[in-house]
Amino acid sequence: MSPDATPDPYANPMAFGQRMQILRQRRGMTREVLAGLLGMSEAWVKDLERGRTQAPGLETVYRIAEALRVRDLADLTGRPDMHVDLFTGPGHPRLAAVRAAVDSFGLTTTQRAPSPEHIAARLARAWKARHSAPNHREVIGALLPDLIRDAQLAVKQAEAPAEWRAAQAVLAEVYSLSQFFLAYQPDASLLWRVAERSMVAAQQSDDPHTIGVSAWLLAQAHRDSGPSHYDAADAVNLEALAYLEPILPDATDDVLAITGALTFEAGYTAARRGDTADAWRYWDTAQLMAARLPETYYHPVTSFSQAIMGAHAVTVAVELHSGRESVRQAARADADTIPSRPRRARHRIEQARGYQLDGQPDVAIATLAQAYEAAPETIRYNGYARAIILEETESRVAGRRRRASELAARVGLLAA
Repeated sequence: MSPDATPDPYANPMAFGQRMQILRQRRGMTREVLAGLLGMSEAWVKDLERGRTQAPGLETVYRIAEALRVRDLADLTGRPDMHVDLFTGPGHPRLAAVRAAVDSFGLTTTQRAPSPEHIAARLARAWKARHSAPNHREVIGALLPDLIRDAQLAVKQAEAPAEWRAAQAVLAEVYSLSQFFLAYQPDASLLWRVAERSMVAAQQSDDPHTIGVSAWLLAQAHRDSGPSHYDAADAVNLEALAYLEPILPDATDDVLAITGALTFEAGYTAARRGDTADAWRYWDTAQLMAARLPETYYHPVTSFSQAIMGAHAVTVAVELHSGRESVRQAARADADTIPSRPRRARHRIEQARGYQLDGQPDVAIATLAQAYEAAPETIRYNGYARAIILEETESRVAGRRRRASELAARVGLLAA
């Protein structure tokens, strides 16, 4: 290796701080940004990287891993016995079938495609099933292969321009549904193919709502790829908002809702950056947009609604690493008003992150147990939930360690 090359944390045993510095630099992240995400000083980060202070405790290690979007905890700690895949869940049994459908274009098939209207009706049922099922990945994973193939064929076989645009809108939405299945699955390249295809199909459809949904998911894909993608997330998000803004005065509820969802997503990314003022400013704007929707309205894809804004406030506080504010917002948010089981489970996970930040691990574990009851597959594939559970399985408090271990066994992290 050249003396100027970046040392490889996979090949050479190193001090924790050196390994952290390498992973930070590979993300293109400055010490100042990392310090802000951790709620620490830049001097603290520098001292840790230079080995002037001892390696932090397990809770802080998890926070560093979260900030650096480390996939495997062993990459940060240098300890193979701490192999924890933080942000990628186990491969779902239906992943191979979904991948095969995405990768096949039906170039030689003689099968006739269903009409776009027929596929749209099936899609509507699939979204409802996703929101109501505790094993939502299993449910939509069973439906997706046929939906993907039929939607691709509908585009290929469309004869009139209006039919072609309608087929593109349906295909974009099928790909959007696919992204919910592929989140946290061990195939990042497949997720990116689907996200980008959804955006292309949406643009071809020329339908504002479809474009907004695809942009919403593409922005999330960028944001969840780490700090080096935050600018790309903002670019997609803000361009979609600029596109939708002129039609808002006469917009349908669905278009207004996707605009509100995109507005909140801009705040979500700002919170990830540690920008408190922008994060809450976007949340305030999104709340005003939610207030314009009927009280019982619930967006079928994003869950945007009046009922979701409390959960969104918890997410902003958690991403800003404010434990006290997270707990305050969690107390105000009513999870029972969220009709979607997976979205309700995700909200419980965000609440648990807030309790963990606030030094209330027992409440965090109890809240994760509620998330499991709402939708087991959500917690099983969520890296934040798994990190909290595994951390507390090593607690020195016997009762907490037992409860965390029991939950870990239910989730599938430990042998029962």
